[in-house]
Amino acid sequence: MSTQGETGYLRSGELAKLTGVSTDTLRHYERLGVLPLPSRTAAGYRQYAPAAVDRVRMVRGAIAVGFSLNELARVFRERDGGGAPCRKVHALALEKLAKFDRQIADLVALRAQLQSLVAEWGRRLDRTPDGQRAGLLEALILPERSNAK
Repeated sequence: MSTQGETGYLRSGELAKLTGVSTDTLRHYERLGVLPLPSRTAAGYRQYAPAAVDRVRMVRGAIAVGFSLNELARVFRERDGGGAPCRKVHALALEKLAKFDRQIADLVALRAQLQSLVAEWGRRLDRTPDGQRAGLLEALILPERSNAK
């Protein structure tokens, strides 16, 4: 039997089930301020307003695209206080996009480097008799940097 039908509120387990997170995750979200603290029953059970379902789903979606819980806590604090943090959210998303672009560029460069290395190692292996070391990893030894400036 659902307590939501009786009171309009959801208990922790119900909210967790509806949103696909654990009750521990809900408590973590509360501690960080991402999810408002729920009211309590006389017996001490948490009871969440139905809007908590959308809040948790919103948090999960934001995490999926790269927002941190701390960033979301700041945004929700402003939003719940009556502010309109939309420009901040947009700016955060732009920063994340730029970071992802840098990471992609770094990965593309690393991929090209590894392709070249694998090709060189293939040529080295072709020249190395079976059973003998080709010194593949030795090719990765970086020259010592000079400490003189």
